[in-house]
Amino acid sequence: MTAMAHEPLTQEEVLLEGFLALDTPEGFRAELIEGEIVVTPPPDGDHEDCIGLIVEQVHLQSATRMQFAGTKGLKLDGSPKDHVIPDGTFAPRERRLYRGADPWMPCDGVSMVLEVTSTRPQADRETKRRCYARGGIPLYLLIDRTASSVTLFSDPEKGDYRQVLTLPFGKPLPLPAPFGFDLDTGDFL
Repeated sequence: MTAMAHEPLTQEEVLLEGFLALDTPEGFRAELIEGEIVVTPPPDGDHEDCIGLIVEQVHLQSATRMQFAGTKGLKLDGSPKDHVIPDGTFAPRERRLYRGADPWMPCDGVSMVLEVTSTRPQADRETKRRCYARGGIPLYLLIDRTASSVTLFSDPEKGDYRQVLTLPFGKPLPLPAPFGFDLDTGDFL
């Protein structure tokens, strides 16, 4: 009996295997963003406070009952070079998307992702935005602490979002369906 010849792994497959085998220190996040492995340190308290303020508003005011995850990663279908961990992911509770042991889930069914800028704000503004748009996530909420602004990206198409609404902290930001309320950004000041 002869051994079957195996197809050699592509560079993307080798990168993905190496990435998935990483063992990062507790609190650190490893992501594969547009073919680059990015490791970020644990967030600061202001970063976490911002996320908590948004989650509270969504749970109290959203027209649709939402679940939230802050550690579940997203893998983009058909793109092994993108495995991204948003600061937050919102999905309708009835979908129960966060179940299962796999730390990576598909983007299908996610209503909105949330990022709060920290050590690499340009990645949140550009590369992660493109990843989320390629994943077909309807809404991307970016809290930009450096610019003191909040941006809602919507209507993903062809690898980017076609609609962008940026407001300074302190102005209410309308979140469309399935959320259906104005996000109060005054506490971000």
